[in-house]
Amino acid sequence: MGKPTGFMEYDREEARAFSVEERIKNFNEFHEPLSREEQKRQGARCMECGVPFCQSGMMLGGMMSGCPLNNLIPEWNDLVFKGAWEQAYKRLRITNNFPEFTSRVCPALCEKACTCGANGDAVTVRQNEYAIVENAYKEGLACANPPKVRTGKKIAVIGSGPSGLACADQLNRRGHSVTVFERSDRVGGLLMYGIPNMKLDKAVIKRRIDIMKEEGVEFRTGVNVGKDISYKELKDSFDRVILACGASNPRDIKAEGRDAEGIYFAVDFLKSTTKALLDNGLKEGFISAKDKNVMIIGGGDTGNDCVGTSIRHGAKSVLQLEMMPKPPEKRAANNPWPEWPRVLKTDYGQEEAIGLFGKDPRVYQTTVKEFLKDDDGKLKGAVLVKLRAERDENSGRLMMKPIEGSEYNVDCELVLIAAGFLGSEAYVTDEFGVKLDGRTNVAGLNGSHRTNVKNVFTAGDMHSGQSLVVRAIRDGRDCAREVDESLMGYTNL
Repeated sequence: MGKPTGFMEYDREEARAFSVEERIKNFNEFHEPLSREEQKRQGARCMECGVPFCQSGMMLGGMMSGCPLNNLIPEWNDLVFKGAWEQAYKRLRITNNFPEFTSRVCPALCEKACTCGANGDAVTVRQNEYAIVENAYKEGLACANPPKVRTGKKIAVIGSGPSGLACADQLNRRGHSVTVFERSDRVGGLLMYGIPNMKLDKAVIKRRIDIMKEEGVEFRTGVNVGKDISYKELKDSFDRVILACGASNPRDIKAEGRDAEGIYFAVDFLKSTTKALLDNGLKEGFISAKDKNVMIIGGGDTGNDCVGTSIRHGAKSVLQLEMMPKPPEKRAANNPWPEWPRVLKTDYGQEEAIGLFGKDPRVYQTTVKEFLKDDDGKLKGAVLVKLRAERDENSGRLMMKPIEGSEYNVDCELVLIAAGFLGSEAYVTDEFGVKLDGRTNVAGLNGSHRTNVKNVFTAGDMHSGQSLVVRAIRDGRDCAREVDESLMGYTNL
């Protein structure tokens, strides 16, 4: 490394976030990047540890530790320190098709496994990645590079989320002709409509898609495979088909009064906001939280995104329900480094709620017992109940049981269900006749991405279940490798 003592000389410094008061006025990204000199110092903090857990991408304690893409993190940290930005971008692109996405939305598993973080502050890996890719666009390094030779093989990718795009990008580089089918009106899947604009500006997605188009990838939007086009039509027109439709079946809440007007799935709420923002500047045609008491059921990233979006709408209040107990603020003894830290995380949406309303919107060990309706069937409130954590005697699993007599009422005119996803949608899997696992994910044969249907493969959340963007990209790359080998007899992907 160019600066082996950098981690002792320089403190961790992150991109500066705009104030809560400023950023909730719009749906723009709200971080001010570091200067080049400041970023070089952050690159210098990479400590030549010798065992870079940051790029390991292995399962520890049942959770992923380190980067699932096995990004060459120490190498491009060193290149950032030396100011070798072009070389850093080349090293980054070897393993990551879309660093402009992951540097914005990834929870930075790499940093949680960074050796510097074992007894101090981790290297700003994600921020360094952001600086590398944005510099590449600024300097014209991130540009189209179409394959010089085409193989004559045709591949259909169903779904344009991160795994589908990764499949398409890899296979197109190899020289195959790739067509991506997307049922929505814009390309990107959950990147486009599942993640708010302030977290991932949609111009960033368009920028990469335009390059992929220039490189020869064809995108067909507004085509719902399984309804608008059949498996037989695809089979007759393409050599291989890849199912990358995501785990788009939202988990519902079963409680009395669920049919009240004003209860929506989080994904529908977020999509309506982004679509209206892009279509008409958020003037009409979206589920609005303005002047409403909003209750969000679910405490993950999607729930947090609903908090931030509701605040930007002008919500009267925001309440976020968490079924599980509140995590500790520091690592527990049974959760050592470099495992993913199971600690309390306060994300941007919660920060904004605290800044605006004066308190954390999250309420732990609580769920909905009943939704309350007015005489017109509209949602007016909910009955909540506290939960107690108990170990199941047979399985040993932690179960959350209602506490009798702990019920209380809250006012709410809008409920957003962000309780996760149950797997693939039946109309797609039925159309292709693919086998499913116990979670309704498309099953791969013998741990591969091949399905039971000849020449049909699967990738991403549809294959492995709901997960992270970075893991979806990795699964898409792995699937592309198998598809290429099945077509050519070997692969260099």
